[in-house]
Amino acid sequence: MPNSAYLATARAALIALTLLSAAGVEADIAGGAATLDLLPPSWRDDGGDTLRLQALHGQRVFVTMAYTTCHRICPMTMSRLNEVQRGLDVRGTRAEFLIVSYDPTNDDAGAWRRYRTEHSLTRRNWHFLSGTPADTERLARVLGFEFWRDGDHVMHDYRIVELGGDGGVRGIIDSAHSNWQALL
Repeated sequence: MPNSAYLATARAALIALTLLSAAGVEADIAGGAATLDLLPPSWRDDGGDTLRLQALHGQRVFVTMAYTTCHRICPMTMSRLNEVQRGLDVRGTRAEFLIVSYDPTNDDAGAWRRYRTEHSLTRRNWHFLSGTPADTERLARVLGFEFWRDGDHVMHDYRIVELGGDGGVRGIIDSAHSNWQALL
């Protein structure tokens, strides 16, 4: 059986590796790496088809996270996305909108289709996506979405991340960065 000094050293090394791994992702983002390339590459959309994120290179992309049974933050986020969409339309600018489920176990293609219909979110450039729980957590971590479960509810903040045509972060809309018109 290993001694306590060995266990303490092993724990410290594991913590250091974890922190360096997380810092590496943040350094890649800060260093101009294409954030789009750091995200899980494939997602299932509300039509049951696979959306490959590589297909979005060269396009402006707004990414947020939501879930179909949310009654507080997600409706506010969808309202803001609609404002962004209208602002882009006025300027004749095109963008893709990715809404990734916080709750992929419950938000399958059918749940997202019903959500789209009930909320009149039928534009073809809006993609309602679900992935594996691991991919969902990875996307959230890379883009700075914090969430946790409280029973059947997902607790989360309001956040939208804009990726430029190069796949890098161009802007953030959240409670600390509320001037979303500047991104248009």
